[in-house]
Amino acid sequence: MFAESDALVASVDLGSNSFRMLIARAVKTHSGTQLRAIDTMRESVRLAAGLNHEKLLGYEAYERGLSAIGRFGERLRGFDPNRIRAVATNTLRVARNSAEFIKDAERALGFPIEVIAGVEEARLIYIGAAHEVSPVQGNRLVVDIGGGSTEFIVGEGYEPKLMESLYIGCVSHSMRFFPKGEIDAHAFKEAELSARREIQVIAEPFIKQGWKQVIGSSGTARALADLVAEANYGNAPKGFITKSALVQMKRDLLQCNHINQVQIPGLKDDRRAVWPGGLAIMLAVFEELNIESMEVTDAALRVGVLYDLLGRSQHHDMRFVTVEQFMVRYAVDRQQAQRVGSLAAEFLSQLPSVDAEARSNNVMLLGWAANLHEIGLSISHNSYHKHSAYIAGNADMPGFSKNDQQRLATLLVGHTGKLGKLASNTDFLDWRMLFSLRLAQLLCRGRIDSRLPQVNVFEKGPGFIIQISKAWIENHPLTEFSLRKEAAEWERIGRPYVLDLI
Repeated sequence: MFAESDALVASVDLGSNSFRMLIARAVKTHSGTQLRAIDTMRESVRLAAGLNHEKLLGYEAYERGLSAIGRFGERLRGFDPNRIRAVATNTLRVARNSAEFIKDAERALGFPIEVIAGVEEARLIYIGAAHEVSPVQGNRLVVDIGGGSTEFIVGEGYEPKLMESLYIGCVSHSMRFFPKGEIDAHAFKEAELSARREIQVIAEPFIKQGWKQVIGSSGTARALADLVAEANYGNAPKGFITKSALVQMKRDLLQCNHINQVQIPGLKDDRRAVWPGGLAIMLAVFEELNIESMEVTDAALRVGVLYDLLGRSQHHDMRFVTVEQFMVRYAVDRQQAQRVGSLAAEFLSQLPSVDAEARSNNVMLLGWAANLHEIGLSISHNSYHKHSAYIAGNADMPGFSKNDQQRLATLLVGHTGKLGKLASNTDFLDWRMLFSLRLAQLLCRGRIDSRLPQVNVFEKGPGFIIQISKAWIENHPLTEFSLRKEAAEWERIGRPYVLDLI
C-alpha cells in the first residue's frame, strides 16, 4: 500500500455532530487534479451535545471524540504528514476546554489538528461542493447545516464571493427546542422563527448577489434529501430537496409527541435526535432566501480541505493571497516588509532546527509576519504593534487556521517592545522566529537599502549570540544603542543575549 502512497491524500473533519475521514487518490488529468475516494469513515460523536452550560465538553463526549479519533489515527498510520489535513469546527471553536481536547486528539490521531474559523469553514465547504456538482453559468449558493453552525456561501466557479457562518446547527437547535426528543407545534414554530431571525441578518446581501443554482452540502442536507426520496415527499427528484417536500415532512413530524414515535422511511437512528432541529433550520433557509429547490451533494468540508491541501502543494496557497490582500488594504510599505522578511529568514536559517518540516512552515509564517508587522500603522503609530496583532488575531483570514492566526498575532505583538507578557505565556514556542524578526526589524530601522555587514547569529541555551563587526558598530551608534537595549530586554526574561563585536 505504501509504495503508492505518494498519490494519496487524507482529510479529517471534526464536526459538531459527526467526525469524518476521507482518503482519496489525487489523479492528474488534462483539465486539472481530480480526487477519487478510496476510503471513508464516519462516526456519530455528537460533540455539541456534550457541551454543558459552562461551555465545557463533558467526560462522555470527550471520550467519544478521542475514541473515534484514535480509530482514524490507526487508519492513517504511515501517511506523509504533508498529505493530511485535519480541521475542527464550531464546537471546538467555542468549548472552553478545546485546547486540552485538541492536544489529546493530536496524540490520538498522530497529526496536527487546526481549529478553523467559521468563515474559513465556509470557504472550504464551497470549494468542496463546487468541485463535486455540475457547473453552471453564474453564481451558485451553497448552504451547509452542521451540528453547531450553518455556513452560507455565494460563489462563481470555484471562487467564493460572499461567506457567512451563523451559530445555528442541527444539534444545538434540537437540544434547545426539542429537549429529550419532545415535539410539539409551538416548539417547532419557535425553532423556525429563531433560525429565521438569524438568517434575516445576512439575507439581503446574499439575495442581492443572486444565484442560478442552490446546493445543500453534507450531513443535514443529505439526511433530509434521503428522507424526501424514501417517503416520496413532494415528488422531488432524487438528490433534491423542495420547499413542498419540507412542509410535508414537517406535517408528519408534528403528528408525533416524541422523536422516537416517528416512523418515516429512511430515518436513521443516528440522525433521529438531531433531525427536528435540522428540519427547522432548513425550512427557515428556504423561507428567508426564497428557495424552492436545492440540489444536494455529499461533498463538503472534508472534500474542500483536500482540494485546498492540493492547492498548497501546487503553490496555490490561499494564505499567500490573504496576506497580499491585507498588504493592499492596509497600505503596507512593501520595500520595508521585503527588507525585514529577507533578513529575518536569513537569521532563522542560521539557527538550529529539530524538525525540518516545521522549519518549512515557520519560514512561511515568518515571511507573513514580516509582511504584516506594520499593518497597525493604519490605526496609529503609538502601540502600532498591538494594533497589528489585534487585526491578525481577529480578522477573517481565508486559508489560516485559528492556530495560524494566533501564532501570527503573537509574532506581531512581540516584534518590538517589551517581552514580559510573552515570557509568561507557556504556550509560546516560536522564540527563534521572534528573535529573528526583532533583530531584522531593528537592523532595518533606517528603512533604506543600506549595506549591512555580515551578521552571524547563534543559539546558546535559552538565549542568543549576535556576532557583528566592531568597526561597523562604531560608525552606527544608534544601532549599537538599540542592540544593547534589546539585549537588556531579553536578559530581563531570562534569555541571555550576547552582542559579540569582532
